[in-house]
Amino acid sequence: MSAHAQTRLPPRLRAGDTLRVVAPAMSRAMIMEHDNTRWIDERFAAMGLTLTFGAHVDEDDQFRSGSIEHRVADLHAAFADPSVAGILTVIGGFNSNELLPHLDFDLIAAHPKVFCGYSDITALQNAILARTGLVTYSGPHWSSWGMRDHFEPTGDWFRAAVMEDAPIAVKPAQAWTDDPWFMDQDTRTPVPNEGWWPLCPGQASGRVVGGNLATLGLLQGTAYMPSLDGALLFVEDDFESDAAHVARTLTSLLQQPGADGITGLVIGRFQGTSAVTRAALDEIVARQPALRGKPVLAGVDFGHTSPLLTLPVGGTAEVAVAGDATSLTITRH
Repeated sequence: MSAHAQTRLPPRLRAGDTLRVVAPAMSRAMIMEHDNTRWIDERFAAMGLTLTFGAHVDEDDQFRSGSIEHRVADLHAAFADPSVAGILTVIGGFNSNELLPHLDFDLIAAHPKVFCGYSDITALQNAILARTGLVTYSGPHWSSWGMRDHFEPTGDWFRAAVMEDAPIAVKPAQAWTDDPWFMDQDTRTPVPNEGWWPLCPGQASGRVVGGNLATLGLLQGTAYMPSLDGALLFVEDDFESDAAHVARTLTSLLQQPGADGITGLVIGRFQGTSAVTRAALDEIVARQPALRGKPVLAGVDFGHTSPLLTLPVGGTAEVAVAGDATSLTITRH
């Protein structure tokens, strides 16, 4: 299928369903060096969802990952298994794009189901959108559910996106965290949320494209890049990306064919060590011809801080920015 493949929604999850956990990037073995599975198991049990695991989730090579062959096999098995209603990724990493030439997109298209993760998983999600039109979900990994405290509204947003039908009117979280919670569940420092940053006024709707900015950029010039024409672009990046890196990566993305047709831009919250300020984002956005006259909203609750919004990659959303008044609604997910 083409980059303009017709959008298809996977069936909603419901109590009684089984989810498969796979490791298309880094291994579960790394995660289990700090065992937080008690809270993961409790939360999915409370939703009435059963977890199963891919055969190779614990494969752990020099890159803290598994072989391409085995990671692809686990993904294919998860999509093909009729007893599996949804798929969660263990965690992100850096090498999901290695799998793209080996994926059976016809198999994936023939078995639409919820597929959720974020960060490096952006490569798989946007490739699936480009090649099949299937909506996937940029949202919490399996490992994300191990955060004992200050987890919500991450879980609420996930349930609303994959288990419910109503539009989701997203509100800024009251506080956020950016700490190594997985190593220390007792020492946490919530930061009061000053609210989202309205960078450019306007109102727009469009097909959700994006996720992690650097990872999305890896798809440029390949057969796995979805069309940006008509897209409401969502991007975020992690602590390794300072303002200069964000500026040139976003510039490159907005020079892609079709980028002039994006309807607006929503930017996730940056981690503290990235030192990406509102003033820096103002300047970065002002330099982009593709963004002129379009709404830009930043500091939104998705990315590598917590809480984490679940976004339907390939679904639709609306954003409005008028002075300090902002709104974000996921309309089709």
